[in-house]
Amino acid sequence: MIHVRTGTHSRIMSVGGYQPSRVVPNSEIVDRIDSTDEWIRQRTGIEERRFAAPDESVLDMAEAACKQALSRAKLTMADIDTVIVATITYPFQAPSAATALIARLGNPKAAAFDINAACAGFCYGVGMASDFVRSGTSKHVLVVGVEKLTDFTDPDDRATAFIFADGAGAVVIGPSETPQIGPTEWGSDADSRDAILMEPSWNEFRNDAQGISWPNIAQQGQAVFRWAVYSVSKAASRALAAAGVRPDQLDAFIPHQANVRIIETMAKEIGIPDSVVIAQDIRTSGNTSAASIPLAMASLLEERPDLHGGLALLIGYGAGLVYAGQVVQLPPKP
Repeated sequence: MIHVRTGTHSRIMSVGGYQPSRVVPNSEIVDRIDSTDEWIRQRTGIEERRFAAPDESVLDMAEAACKQALSRAKLTMADIDTVIVATITYPFQAPSAATALIARLGNPKAAAFDINAACAGFCYGVGMASDFVRSGTSKHVLVVGVEKLTDFTDPDDRATAFIFADGAGAVVIGPSETPQIGPTEWGSDADSRDAILMEPSWNEFRNDAQGISWPNIAQQGQAVFRWAVYSVSKAASRALAAAGVRPDQLDAFIPHQANVRIIETMAKEIGIPDSVVIAQDIRTSGNTSAASIPLAMASLLEERPDLHGGLALLIGYGAGLVYAGQVVQLPPKP
């Protein structure tokens, strides 16, 4: 008979975040894309974002976020047995960012792997980490969302240049006597995966480096907006139902930080009441893909310490088109 641990639940023990020091206001973006500060704010809510320095890497940012999360959890890297890194911008196909990260952090024997679920990657990681802890596969899991999107953004592309930014966020997930992470609702709408692409392919670039541009992210903004509002909102409602939580029982709504209009419209579709705090970190951080939800969580808890221990709905969505979400109890005060 196979023995599986029973009676073990999972929780988010802590959250850490890192943002580069360079603040980039809209005024620094608009001339190259023939736009205005007013247009960007109206369309997305973005006022400014953070760009990493040329020599600041995905690993640098991930390491900083992880160290903060570990400190707040009162753990060391020796206590971590699994590391999951969600990213689409680590510049090496192999070996993984996760293995480089554990070597830096001082536990090169931990299980470590990367996942590519774009802006949904963090919630994918939270779902897997929760299952690992509940099954006994892992005791403490470090889940990291990190992106250096400026490496793959065309500064002259009017559709994307003002959206993307850089940063990292991390959580420690460990055992709990009570359930503090709900079931993960996830899936894909891969028939529409061309709505967000990084192109051209590496093969095209390799075969014609002189005539092909560097791979950059492109997206069909209206198609993504409609999908997020009408399809992903339903997935978020299913995540609430799976956790047995009503919208009015939430303390916070922390969606992927893609666009303020999407966030506000999703909240209405889900039926989130005015009493629930809605994260809008995108206004000062831009869209950091896999890093956006943990960064928004960290920012929200700094602004509103009373939300520590409260119930939050997380939902991520992005290239693929993929989505994932769950209800979680926010970490306690460090």
